[in-house]
Amino acid sequence: MPLRPALATAAGAALLLLVAAPSAPADSAAPADPKETVTIDDTGRIAADGTVTLSGTYRCVDATGPVFVSATIGQRSSDLRHGIGGTLAVCDGKVHSWKNIGKPQTGTSSGPLKAGKVYVEATIVELHPVGGLPLPRFHALQDKQDIMLTKS
Repeated sequence: MPLRPALATAAGAALLLLVAAPSAPADSAAPADPKETVTIDDTGRIAADGTVTLSGTYRCVDATGPVFVSATIGQRSSDLRHGIGGTLAVCDGKVHSWKNIGKPQTGTSSGPLKAGKVYVEATIVELHPVGGLPLPRFHALQDKQDIMLTKS
């Protein structure tokens, strides 16, 4: 198997696992680098078909593996969170924009997301190679920020 498709497959599979995982630092004793940040815009969009668009900015440094900005969204009326896409990140110390687009699964007990107040978490996650295995390394986290989800 050529190297590029194999890396893309591994990165995609790992990203799916990371979006579903709780957002938490890998080592809570390690302080976050002040040069690494992720923000969430105050407004997101939801289309008539349920597709959600979230955005913000990020800055990260010192990555050796592929890095993604992942996002989850939820409404306070439910403990259910939905993963919304993943953006490939560039960790060069500069501020960049991110935008994730995804359609939450329907058929859950809480029903579909609705326009209105929601909370969003965004995380910068690196698939850091350790002995040939890509393990998650968390660079920055924005935890449960309230935003408005508007119809688009």
